[in-house]
Amino acid sequence: MKIRIKYAKTGVLRYLGHLDVMRYFQKAIRRAELDVAYSQGYSPHQQITFAAPLGLGITSEGEYFDAEMNSVTTSSDMRQRLNAVMVPGMEIREIVALREGAKTAMAAVAASDYLVTVRSGYLQEVGGTEGFLAGIEEFYLQDSIEVKKVSKTREVMLDIRPYIYDLHEQQGHIYMLLSTGSVDNIKPELVMEGMCKFLGVEYQKMAVQVHRLETYMRNEEEELVSLLEAGEMIL
Repeated sequence: MKIRIKYAKTGVLRYLGHLDVMRYFQKAIRRAELDVAYSQGYSPHQQITFAAPLGLGITSEGEYFDAEMNSVTTSSDMRQRLNAVMVPGMEIREIVALREGAKTAMAAVAASDYLVTVRSGYLQEVGGTEGFLAGIEEFYLQDSIEVKKVSKTREVMLDIRPYIYDLHEQQGHIYMLLSTGSVDNIKPELVMEGMCKFLGVEYQKMAVQVHRLETYMRNEEEELVSLLEAGEMIL
């Protein structure tokens, strides 16, 4: 059976890199004594795959990974057993059994939404946070938003406007719904860089705090829904 686990990563654990998160959960699953399946071969490893790696320094309440199990108990029991061995800042939220034929979390991811907070004391040249937030609508209404996207091998100018599904001010924060996945993956930092350039201010990475709210897939009607919709609670 394959299960999907939703977890939150907050506090100082936002500085834990993706590879360390993978190792952390491998150890947590062993400590919780869950009957996870292992690969065959000379160096067996747990059969777990993560949805969309979270950038360093970003907190989240909508992270996911899939695990192949030899046997399971109930969603509630497995969640409690895992949370009993969690450290502060890491919490299991939900566990579901995937339906037959469901895509892996990694393959299913289509979008993520975020709340971005601009720290006080920055962006004074545009009237501080309030002045910056006032320019969001004009920035979003552009037909094209070109930014420089840097990868390990190249730098390209990319029009990210088609991949920004929503962008607005929300109670003093910036809400953004962005394309996520292996093909069109837009990070909130790219949007902030484009917004700062549009408003004529220097982008300062340490001036913003990013929090991921949820990770989404598309259902049969092409609507964005939680990755949990691919499974059912185990009772």
